Amino acid sequence: MKKETVTVVDDRFNGLKPSELNEQEKRSIVTLATNVLAFKFRSGRVLSSPEETRTYLRLKLADYRNEVFGCLFLNNRHRVIALRELFQGTIDGASVHPRVVVQQALDVNAAATVFFHNHPSGVAEPSRADEMLTRRLRDALALVDVRVLDHFVVSGGESVSFAERGLI
Repeated sequence: MKKETVTVVDDRFNGLKPSELNEQEKRSIVTLATNVLAFKFRSGRVLSSPEETRTYLRLKLADYRNEVFGCLFLNNRHRVIALRELFQGTIDGASVHPRVVVQQALDVNAAATVFFHNHPSGVAEPSRADEMLTRRLRDALALVDVRVLDHFVVSGGESVSFAERGLI
């Protein structure tokens, strides 16, 4: 009987504590993590879990000082077509135009979308305006057969999924 050899891969980051890093090293790790997750969200990849999406969006939007609204456009098998930041605003809001969202969805031939925006205040709780906007966008996209799967509101430390809250 032949014995199998198992190669153990060292984890260079195992046991590393944020308190042991200087500011440049922390920025480098965030950049590396964002790049690793962006690779997973490249065109053609399957959107596999809300948690992975949440983590990616938190890292991507964590340092934004102004509100940004965007869409993750997907095909009918929930494979990523494109991730686009569509609107930039101020510290407490961004004007989002349904016409532009519909145009972008049609431009990439999306079958589904996930909305995202950040709250620079650090509080990820969706506002009534966020809920109304999501309904308006969902209704506009339904006219062209594009499904809205979720809307994430992201802050540096947390995020809220409309789908998990039953708001979609």
